Amino acid sequence: MGEKVPSVVLSSGWKMPIVALGTATLPLPTPQVLTSAYLDAIEVGYRHFDTAALYTTEEPLGHAVAEALRRGLIGKREDLFITSKLWCTDADRDLVLGLEYVDLYLVHWPARLKKGEMLFPIRSEDILPFDMRGTWEAMEECCRLGLAKSIGVSNFSCKKLAQLLDHATIPPAVNQVELNPAWQQRKLIDFCKEKGIHVSAWSPLGANGASWGTSAVMDSPILKEIALAKGKTVAQVALRWIYEQGVTAAAKSYNKGRMEENLQILGWELSGEELNKIRQIPQQRAFSGEMYVSANGPYKSLDELWDGEI
Repeated sequence: MGEKVPSVVLSSGWKMPIVALGTATLPLPTPQVLTSAYLDAIEVGYRHFDTAALYTTEEPLGHAVAEALRRGLIGKREDLFITSKLWCTDADRDLVLGLEYVDLYLVHWPARLKKGEMLFPIRSEDILPFDMRGTWEAMEECCRLGLAKSIGVSNFSCKKLAQLLDHATIPPAVNQVELNPAWQQRKLIDFCKEKGIHVSAWSPLGANGASWGTSAVMDSPILKEIALAKGKTVAQVALRWIYEQGVTAAAKSYNKGRMEENLQILGWELSGEELNKIRQIPQQRAFSGEMYVSANGPYKSLDELWDGEI
């Protein structure tokens, strides 16, 4: 089953499957429900899982990996690619997946918070100056120790990536950002291609229904029209568009049928005319990042957080 999903080769030399199962969800189901959903995903062919300390889904995913090995759904741990992310309260958190390593470890945000519980909403007094160099040195150490095969970042603008590349001894292999037909990130994709950084998309379908999400993807008349003409779902058209941009998608679904559908983006393509129509979709970032803006923190406006890429 795993062979059905092709991979891209990262600058680190490791291969990453082009579609991941996203695991960020609110409200959070029970650990048993999560583990069962991840086993379903492995059964239908997913070999890449996207988790994070913040999502509190790392442990159920670790259990699913152990159970998949026990059942023979996969032959070895290396058959799976697991991405996790360092939360802003810590730069040297132990891996709680119950795994010896992760395939890709990302700095979740270009932000730092006081150590302690992961509280939402973030309190402005908990926002600290962000030590990009120090945080990245800790990530490079994770890589050298074999805790992470590849390292990268998430939610970094072109300007912040350029600053990071100035002092990185191991360049980021990936930048995971909000990206979908309603927020196409063309400037960022071009910049990352030029620098050899692979772009990965979170909320590739707009996270419709989530507090941070938008219905602009799933309700797009343009995507609906293309889906109808092609006999595909809107989700498949959106994911195919992302794939054609050379971007990897982390799509969340705990419905086995939709999980299968979301993998069916190969063997067909969008025409030049359809790609032009998708370019006309009104653009808007769904997740503003407002919580990271504070009079006392490093970002005093959204413009400073995104360096004008808003």
